[in-house]
Amino acid sequence: MANKAAIGTVLGTVTFPVERGKISEMAQAVLADDPAYFDPDTPGGILAPPTFLQTLAWWEPPGGPEFPDLDIDFLRVMHGEQEFDYLAPIHAGDVLTATSSVADIYDKTNSRGETLWFLVFENSFVNQDGTEVARSRMVLIETPSPS
Repeated sequence: MANKAAIGTVLGTVTFPVERGKISEMAQAVLADDPAYFDPDTPGGILAPPTFLQTLAWWEPPGGPEFPDLDIDFLRVMHGEQEFDYLAPIHAGDVLTATSSVADIYDKTNSRGETLWFLVFENSFVNQDGTEVARSRMVLIETPSPS
């Protein structure tokens, strides 16, 4: 049973640069050919592609973020959902600070009467000017223990 007392817990912050080369690599990896991801003459500068914020994971400390006592078995956890809300453009040269928190923990019963636990994590991304430029939400699902 997941620990609902962890709801609202701030997991920490990570600050990372938005690098032109990494934008180019990400765009190429997802086969995005929009000049906005490559052309330095793009108005406002080179834009980060939509899933670029996932690179946050490479800036976290070794072993990943510190988790509170969630009381879950990470060997039974799978990724359930990921979404991004973009509030302002993210450009090469920006420096983002992401603050991660536990937004919600809830359970559902599957068709076999087993309990699945859903853990919702949110990130808020603020640029070097203090402007919130994006939010992300990730859902992890703890599957039932094998009988």
